Amino acid sequence: MSKHHAATIAARAGIAQDPAYGAVTPPLYLTSTYELPAFKQPGPYDYSRSNNPTRDLLAEALAELEGGAKAIVTNTGMSACLLALQLLTPDDTLVIPHDCYGGSYRLFTNLATRKKAFKLLIVNFQQADWAAQITAARPKMIWLETPSNPLLQITDVRAVCQLAQPLQALVVVDNTFLSPVLQQPLALGADIVVHSTTKFINGHSDIVGGVLVCACAQLGDELKWWANCLGLTGAPFDSYMTLRGLRTLEPRLRLQQDNTAKIVEFLSRQPLVSKVYYPGLVQHPGHAIAKAQQSGFGAMCSFDLAVEQALLPVFFEALQLFTLAQSLGGIESLICHPGTMTHASMDAKAQQTAGIGPTLIRLSVGIENLDDLLADLQQAFNALASALRQHADNAKPAAAKADSALNSPQFRLNPALSALW
Repeated sequence: MSKHHAATIAARAGIAQDPAYGAVTPPLYLTSTYELPAFKQPGPYDYSRSNNPTRDLLAEALAELEGGAKAIVTNTGMSACLLALQLLTPDDTLVIPHDCYGGSYRLFTNLATRKKAFKLLIVNFQQADWAAQITAARPKMIWLETPSNPLLQITDVRAVCQLAQPLQALVVVDNTFLSPVLQQPLALGADIVVHSTTKFINGHSDIVGGVLVCACAQLGDELKWWANCLGLTGAPFDSYMTLRGLRTLEPRLRLQQDNTAKIVEFLSRQPLVSKVYYPGLVQHPGHAIAKAQQSGFGAMCSFDLAVEQALLPVFFEALQLFTLAQSLGGIESLICHPGTMTHASMDAKAQQTAGIGPTLIRLSVGIENLDDLLADLQQAFNALASALRQHADNAKPAAAKADSALNSPQFRLNPALSALW
C-alpha cells in the first residue's frame, strides 16, 4: 500500500524517472523492438507488444493508485474485459449484473452463447435473492459494475467478496465510473479491477485504452502472458497520453463532482424530469452503501424526461454545451441517450429488464463553469416546455373539429353503437 495520497500518486506518475538524461517528464518510447545486449542475453525489453517503458510507467502508477500488485494496460476498455475472461473455461460460470454497460453485456452474452466460452448467469444484485442465486451457481468469476451504467445502481462490493471467498470465485469490479480516486475495490476484497482508461483516467477524450489491476502478482503474471499472447497490450503513444491525463485526475474529478452535485439538485426541481438517478441523493436506494465504500459520488448522473420519446430531439438540439456523444469522463460535458447509444446492443427486453426506459438520459459532467452548464440545461428544458405547449395548442383545433363533426347533421351515429361511443 502506498504511503502517498491518490492526488500525489497521480500527479507524480512517471515524473523524474528517466534513466538516460534525467528528464522530468518521461520520454515516449515509440520503438517497436529493442537491441539485445548480446547473443542469448535478452534485456528487460525486447518487443513492444510484450513490454514497453512508457506503458510500464502507466501500469505502475495505476497499480499503485488501486493498491494492486500488478497492472496490465490494454489497447481498449473492452480488451481489458476480454483479457479477464481468459481465466475462464467452457465449464466455468460467469456471473454478471443485469444492468451492466451495453458493450460488456454484448461481449459476455455472445461469448457464452455463440462461442460457448463459459456458462453465464445474469443476476440483479438489487434483489434480495442475489446471494442465493450465486451460491447455487458456484461460479468461477463474479463481475460487478458499481455504480452501474447508466442507472447508477450500487452493489455492495464487500458483501459480494465475502460470499465469493468460500466459493473460490474471483471478483472483478469495473471501476470506470469512479476511478481509483473515489473507489478502491481491491481494498474491499476484490481480485481484479477493470477500467476503461478512455474515460476519467485519461480525461481528455483523445485516446482509447483499458487496464486490469490485480490484487495478486501471480494472477497478474498470468493475465500479462495472455495480453502478450493475444496482442491486447496498449500502444506506447496512448500510454503516454493517458499518463499525461492521469496527473490531473484528482483535481479534474473534484471539480466535475462538485458540478454534478449542483446539476442533480437542479434536475430534481425540474417539472419535466420524472426521476433522477444519482447515489449522492439521500433517497437513492444505494446511498448508504455508496457512502460507505466510496469517497465520493462521482460525476455521472441520469434522469428520465417526463415527455414522449418523440420530443427528445427538441431537448438535444437545444443544448449548446452538453454534446450529444458516446463515452464519458472527459473534461467536456456530454449527454447520451443510452437506449439508442451506449446500450443499443441490448435488445428491447434486456433494456426493459435493466430499467433503461425510452426517455432515459445520461450526463457526463465536465469542468465547465457551473452557471453556464445550468443555463444550458434550463434553456433546453424551456425549449421542451415550449414544444409541449405548441403540441397542446395544435391539438385543440383538431379536437374542436372532431366535436363539430359529431354534432353535424351529416353525422349520424348508429343507435346500436351509442352505448359504446
